[in-house]
Amino acid sequence: MPRPLVITEDRDLLDDLVRIAAAAGAQLDVAHVPSHARPFWSRAPLVVIGADLAEAVAAASPPARDQVLLVTRDPDDPDTWRRCVAAGAQAVVSLPAEERHLVDRFADAMEPEPRAGAVVSLIGGRGGAGASVLSACLALRASHDHLRTLLVDADPLGGGVDALLGQEETPGARWADLVARQGRISPRALQAALPSFGDLAVLSFHRGEIQPIPAEAMRSVLEAGRRGFDLVVVDLPRHLDPSAVEALGRSDRTLLLTPADVRGILAAAQVLGQARRHTADVRAVIRPGVVDDDVAAASLSIPLAGRLPDQPRLTATLNRGELPKLGPRTALGTLCTTLLHDLLPPAVQDAA
Repeated sequence: MPRPLVITEDRDLLDDLVRIAAAAGAQLDVAHVPSHARPFWSRAPLVVIGADLAEAVAAASPPARDQVLLVTRDPDDPDTWRRCVAAGAQAVVSLPAEERHLVDRFADAMEPEPRAGAVVSLIGGRGGAGASVLSACLALRASHDHLRTLLVDADPLGGGVDALLGQEETPGARWADLVARQGRISPRALQAALPSFGDLAVLSFHRGEIQPIPAEAMRSVLEAGRRGFDLVVVDLPRHLDPSAVEALGRSDRTLLLTPADVRGILAAAQVLGQARRHTADVRAVIRPGVVDDDVAAASLSIPLAGRLPDQPRLTATLNRGELPKLGPRTALGTLCTTLLHDLLPPAVQDAA
């Protein structure tokens, strides 16, 4: 794989850039004069020009390209932006102030085929509404369609979405391994660390004492999910902690599950009031009850995304450690397909 290219004669700057690149898991090609950079210029995913050689690079007139940065330790130099433009760079990065930004740029350069995955969160309007089950089924249906999918368990008291899938003994990282993580996570490293089943990766909780998920850890996971997966499905708790608030704020859509009965709708309205403070697109998935489905959705003043029919045998199936049938002729499979069709852009669906 081509490596980022650094062009500088400044040894101290080079030492800093090697250290920053290492923090992103990147190795560098280095040119100490512009002529030595020519074989790497067009194929490097990122070019970093030291301010010391900016004018020399400009004089060499390399072909125009994107992903070129000028790095300086003196952002107040009035000639910095002139050198930036002359060298064909698109931005100036000042060290040490923007070191974290440069780590991210190196990490971006090392990620082939970055994705722009959709994030959908599911939350129960009341206990037992079925949000965890639908989260797991939605993720399974997407992975069966060969969409790279990440299922995130954000409910520390939910019993574990890995257990719901019958995979609680599968080795791999859980939240306890990630709660101290801040900053960027590589999507490839995340996928390699998590329990995976085909195109589905699952992030759940360890058994025993539960540590709360910091908002920063949730942010890092969801950012990695967007970059490395086609779809991220988040199973949220009904009582919103800081990590759930973070997930809501990063969701493209939130599905609120509620049974169509008076108590269920009243409870869902309370949950909806909390969720709407943090996310804009909330839609209802209604379970059968004494109230008409459309009336239930209208009572909540949100669009109806779908109907989740009763599944009398589903609980027994899951308790046996078996996965539910999600084929096109099943009601649950049809609902999941409809939800995915409404959520994912056509280009992603066509690629599946």
